Amino acid sequence: MSTDARRGIVGTPVTPFTEDGGLDTATLERLVEFHLAHGCHLLAMPMHVGESLDLTIDERKTLAEVAVKTASGRVPVFVNASLPGTGQVIELARHAESVGADGIVVITPYHWRPEPDALLAHFAAVAGAVGIDVLLYNFPGRLGVAITPDLLARLIERCPNVVGMKDASYDMQAVTELLRRVRDVAEDFHLFTGVEYPLPGMVLGAHGCFSPSLQIAPGLVRTLYERCATGDYGGALPFQQRASALWQVVKSGHAAGMKAALELMGRPVGGVRLPMLPLDATQRSHLESSLRELGVLDGEPVGWQGP
Repeated sequence: MSTDARRGIVGTPVTPFTEDGGLDTATLERLVEFHLAHGCHLLAMPMHVGESLDLTIDERKTLAEVAVKTASGRVPVFVNASLPGTGQVIELARHAESVGADGIVVITPYHWRPEPDALLAHFAAVAGAVGIDVLLYNFPGRLGVAITPDLLARLIERCPNVVGMKDASYDMQAVTELLRRVRDVAEDFHLFTGVEYPLPGMVLGAHGCFSPSLQIAPGLVRTLYERCATGDYGGALPFQQRASALWQVVKSGHAAGMKAALELMGRPVGGVRLPMLPLDATQRSHLESSLRELGVLDGEPVGWQGP
């Protein structure tokens, strides 16, 4: 894949469910089409907002197949293969490659908190098992283990298909050092901020952001990214502030908040799985009023319409 294809807005769809809690693949197809129509440059799924932790292995494989088929080469599709065990990750990674995915996303193994050498061995084993691109996923605040600049440099030197990383540290010092260190070993390595904070990230040299909110407020997210991509950082600031405010609202309940917001925008995708609970009436009312105050309900697409 060309390096130009590894930058921009990475759409991260929720996972639609039917009334009985099964996968709703027809709605997933509509959701993928919505992302593509509204400026998504890459797709990554199922991420945590896609309830990846609550899906079976077979369901995750089905999602990968539907996403690749629906995107049909129009944008790169990266399949989240993250699981605690290396063998489990390799199984999902090889399946993703077999169905035509462009790459995989791999988080640091959770619960185990491996030492740096074990992390290196884990990522190297996964990257060596496939011939497609690998995006690492750094989330030290939640998982208690970080991909350090030195570890990242060692991985890039060892694994040529490790081409980028999603960084959810929200630590500008860490991001600065990661980008500085990476440039010593790979000029075309691409770093994305964890959610819609492209302004501080791209000022430092990041290449875009993962975006759960694109499916809710695509106009806001697209304008924010485009201002950053053209170096109009002053013009991007008010859009970054609105995007941050939106994220603070919808991240309550995580996938439950996202799905409630999608329903309010006329794009119902079903409920959530335990251990998450749907928003209660008070939470939904607060969400609706917040979306109205942010100009989302009146200023963004309603239903499944295109731009």
